[in-house]
Amino acid sequence: MQRVWKLKLSLDRAAAESLHLQLVHQLTVAIRQGRLPGKALLPGTRELAQQLGINRKTVVEAYDELVAQGWLVAEGRRGTRVAPALLTAQDKARGVSVLTATPPQQAQYALHGPRWSEPAPSAARVIEFSDGVPDSRLIPFDVLGRAYRRALISTARAGQLAYGDPRGQLELRAQIAAMLNLERGLSLGPQQLCVVRGSQMGIYVAARVLVRPGDVVAMDALTYPPARAAFIAAGARIVCIEQDAGGMRPEHLEALCQAHAIKAVYLTPHHQFPTTTLLSAERRLQVLALAARHRFAVVEDDYDHEFQFAHHPTSPMASAAPDQVVYIGSLSKVLAPGLRVGYIAGPTALIERCAAQVMAIDRQGNAVTELAVADLMQSGELKRHIRRTLRIYQQRRAEFEHALRQHVGGQAQFDLPDGGLALWLRLPDWLDMARLQHDALALGVRVPDSASFAADQRAVHGLRLGFGPLQTEQLWLGAQRLGTAMGQQNRAAT
Repeated sequence: MQRVWKLKLSLDRAAAESLHLQLVHQLTVAIRQGRLPGKALLPGTRELAQQLGINRKTVVEAYDELVAQGWLVAEGRRGTRVAPALLTAQDKARGVSVLTATPPQQAQYALHGPRWSEPAPSAARVIEFSDGVPDSRLIPFDVLGRAYRRALISTARAGQLAYGDPRGQLELRAQIAAMLNLERGLSLGPQQLCVVRGSQMGIYVAARVLVRPGDVVAMDALTYPPARAAFIAAGARIVCIEQDAGGMRPEHLEALCQAHAIKAVYLTPHHQFPTTTLLSAERRLQVLALAARHRFAVVEDDYDHEFQFAHHPTSPMASAAPDQVVYIGSLSKVLAPGLRVGYIAGPTALIERCAAQVMAIDRQGNAVTELAVADLMQSGELKRHIRRTLRIYQQRRAEFEHALRQHVGGQAQFDLPDGGLALWLRLPDWLDMARLQHDALALGVRVPDSASFAADQRAVHGLRLGFGPLQTEQLWLGAQRLGTAMGQQNRAAT
């Protein structure tokens, strides 16, 4: 571990404690607090003495005492390091260098809002069914790397690495507008687009613009948990729309409109999250009619439009009613989620307010990433990448379908959606979902927690199984293990 930054220490010559003991104490505290992690290389004795303005002998004595106490290890010409034994096995596995003896810092002030906790790492042999993420290994790294290089050079030469438009780079907004107009039936220009860091940020920004604390927002009874969290963070009160085999029930939404002054409705009509149901054209028109009558906004989250295996994909609701619909999409899933590129489309007045929210959150996006993605879109590389990955995902979907029908077909039901990177497995009501997750994990399969899809966190007898990142062997083995876990309950019940 190389020393990139200087260790900041401060000695008090007027103190009763000797400089040698002060140095020992400060280095010990730095190690205990994790500021000097295990195996960290310390400054040389001459360098530290010069930095502190003290005699080198004082530093040598302090180092020798810390070596004797087991805090440091002297490695001759290679220097002096923090003892590696201070790392725990868990810290080594995670690459974290924090001494477990150090108590966690406790906030001495009031905190509000939900708490994020780090998920448990998956074991190497555990097959993880995501909720529908793509395979980031398919990204054309060489092509993307060249686009990044061109973008970095052009922005640096043009002085564009300073603050820019909070709506995003004009080049990228123009390319997104062209894609939406030609392929999805929208009619908009760059001024009606705001680039954000992924669709989740788009949902959050839209929520901040559309609702005030206490406003009512309607969404499906089973829905995307981070979207629900984004609206709640904006102060919204959530009411749930009943669902049936065809998705959300417009007649129940109408009843909710009679009971509440609804300000927004959040939907995933293309492939409903989590059930993958396609909302019919009739129901879409009913929702838009209600939006016009009751003057609420429809937030359409088209999170996976690119992953479409049917020859004639359904157009977004925004193409039929651009003045009523706030359209949110993402390019992150097409390339890689870590690139964080999404967008909001809507009336100019909405986009101006979204831009103001972006200014308050992080000022603007990453200009280099946005220009690199615009380059890929303009050159046709992004379209070629989509066509290539679609063939791969279609093959994996077919394999997963066969695997599920063979191993769980008699214990669960599912309908094969015409797009997306996940399947919704409908399970019998008598099944204990918590036990199923536990038993599946014991067999080496992790599945998303279905209870999180419901607003009341009650057990949901269904599993959203993402197949995008998994190879054929993993799909078959995962289906087999999941079927075994279900069979264990089935045998116990009989």
